[in-house]
Amino acid sequence: MIAYIKRYPLSLVVIAIIWYLSFFTPPETELNEIPYIDKMVHVCMYGGLSVTLWIEYLFRHCSLMLKRLITGAVVCPILMSGCIEVLQATCTETRSGDWMDFAANCTGVILASVLGYYICRPVIWKYKK
Repeated sequence: MIAYIKRYPLSLVVIAIIWYLSFFTPPETELNEIPYIDKMVHVCMYGGLSVTLWIEYLFRHCSLMLKRLITGAVVCPILMSGCIEVLQATCTETRSGDWMDFAANCTGVILASVLGYYICRPVIWKYKK
């Protein structure tokens, strides 16, 4: 566990922020008037998490262990997203679980993984060598 804290400190901070934001009651603002703003926020939160995982992985490894990377940067964020949505639906009175939020979270993870593989990987490894 200590090894993960040392290798992925930014990712762990992003995970903690996502958990906090998922259970606090957001204030009403004028931004709520923008259609689908919460879905865009979900895409950004989980895309940010996944791209952070990709970047930290790429900086700390010289080869691509795709199975490990897919598990850590794709499957785990999606599973965390599902758990949070279920917990929001069952354990809170101020938040609700939403399948569309889950879909937005998955979209963010997939977009970030494409970005990580096709853009971050070549750039990081080019300057890392």
